[in-house]
Amino acid sequence: MKAAINSIYTWMDERLGLTELLAFAKHKTVPQHDQSFWYYWGGISLFFFLVQAVTGVLLLIYYRPGPEAFESVRQITFELHFGWLIRSAHSWASNLMIVAIFVHMFSVFFMKAYRNPREFGWWSGIVLLLATMLFGFSGYLLPMNELAFFATKVGLEIPASMPVIGPRLADLVRGGLEVNEYTVQRFFALHIVVLPALFIPLLGFHLWLVQRHGNAVPPSEEAKPAAQRQTIPFFPNFMMKDLALWLIALNVLAVMASLFPWELGPMADPLKPAPPGIHPEWYYMSSFQVLKLFGNWFHGAAGEALGITIFTLGLVLWFLVPLYDIRTKAGQRARWATYFGLFALAVLTITTIWGYAAL
Repeated sequence: MKAAINSIYTWMDERLGLTELLAFAKHKTVPQHDQSFWYYWGGISLFFFLVQAVTGVLLLIYYRPGPEAFESVRQITFELHFGWLIRSAHSWASNLMIVAIFVHMFSVFFMKAYRNPREFGWWSGIVLLLATMLFGFSGYLLPMNELAFFATKVGLEIPASMPVIGPRLADLVRGGLEVNEYTVQRFFALHIVVLPALFIPLLGFHLWLVQRHGNAVPPSEEAKPAAQRQTIPFFPNFMMKDLALWLIALNVLAVMASLFPWELGPMADPLKPAPPGIHPEWYYMSSFQVLKLFGNWFHGAAGEALGITIFTLGLVLWFLVPLYDIRTKAGQRARWATYFGLFALAVLTITTIWGYAAL
């Protein structure tokens, strides 16, 4: 038996270079310090994306976009064996993935892991977050239930508020003046074709950058002499811990999907008034609340335009932080970038809570 395994390994090694891959994995190390826990959130985000991909393919087998969208989701939820569980796992994994990416992004920010030579890792990560939020927005409408229908109408008010191009952009996304079956077909194409075609290569590029530059250490560790820094091998030490956290994430997802199944609700009826408390998903609540605040402070389109301008400016500053958070000649780091990160975290948290409290 052992000889047969060795023979198979030799055959595969000659063609795939397994020995070189194992040597690389054993040679690669990961910094070990008090903040090493934050390194695992990128892997947790990847895990939830893989869950999304698998459950999404299973749902795709039975889902029918267009006029039969709601009926197909109803059949998946109530008639197919464990269809409710697959749909619930897909929906919960979407939200948990965005949570994990936000945690990963802020941990990278406060550990200053976007600095030279990791600028492209930061930029590609921001684009991946925006693409993930678009995944969530486009997928939310697909069941075409009452909540998704009116929440999508509310969500599309954000781009529609942009001066000049806003209304035309919203009409292009909707496929007309109102959200209807044509909107579902466009969102379906965006969700399963356009976004994956952009997301997967960018994800590969992001992972390659992580392998190329390794894990950054926080400023407190950089101040230590190299001889005092501790590391652990990526394989098998870090990889086994990463897989253990994947198992924990799977258990969290299983509990949420089974004990709190994603509800379907009634079919969307455009002729009915919107039910009370309609709002976009939680990861859009901050921008929605900011627009609402500026709309109350400055009446008319000027308030909404000002809100979009300020929010966009903040996003641009966040995106470009590697270009201005650099070392000074005296060796001091630009601390005001850290204050900017704390301010951004506070604004996102407060406006999100404020938005839900105001419903």
